[in-house]
Parts: sequence; structure tokens; C-alpha cells
Amino acid sequence: MSVFGAFALAKLFGRTKDSMEAERERRSYLNRVGRIVDGQVLEIVEEAVESGRGSQAGIFGKRRTEKVGAANHKMLLYTYSISGVSYEAAQDISGLEEQACLERVVAGQPVGVKYDPANPSNSILIADDWSGLR
Repeated sequence: MSVFGAFALAKLFGRTKDSMEAERERRSYLNRVGRIVDGQVLEIVEEAVESGRGSQAGIFGKRRTEKVGAANHKMLLYTYSISGVSYEAAQDISGLEEQACLERVVAGQPVGVKYDPANPSNSILIADDWSGLR
């Protein structure tokens, strides 16, 4: 079987990760390997994002998406510095709001940030079983 054939079979029968699953895996990875550095909350943003369920190519190759509705996403924007380099990042904390205790989070608040030592721009404030919010 050729490499192309194997790729085609994997594409047909393989399961693709949705964005929520990919984010859970990223948080889990950073929680395991991450180092902690001091950071600061910049802002809390809540935005409505339309979510689609199915995205299929139509007859002429254009994408069609069935709209399911709007979901509210809560984003924590934060900053931290490593070796003299400042980073600004955001984390979608949808589904982790109870753990985050957002009523106590304010701009300027000090936080602990977990970052990937191999890629310092990859970071989190909250994981499923860890929180850098103080």
C-alpha cells in the first residue's frame, strides 16, 4: 500500500479531534511539563461565538456549515516574562469558570503561569486540576 493510500484510509476512517479536545490535551501537557512563572491578569473578555456542527464541501468546493447557535466564551488575557522576553497570551476558560472563581479575578492581579520550557509562548493559567489564580 502506498503512503498516499494509507493517508487516504486514515483520512476516511480516522477520527479528528475537535477544538475542545485539543485544548484539553494542551492543558494536560502543560500541566505535566510546565514550569511556573509569575504573571499578571490583563483583562477578562466574554464573547459570543457562533458554533457550527457540520462543515462540508458543496458542489463547487465552498464550505457549508450548519449553525447550531452561539456559545459564550470567557477569555483570560494575561502577561508574563521569561528571560527578559515579555509574552501576552489568552486562555479560553470556558468550562473552567467554577474553578477560576471569576468574581475574584481583576485586571492587574498577580497569577502563576505554567509555560512549556521548549516553547515559552505556549502557556496556561488554569488546567483541569491546577490553577495559577491566587
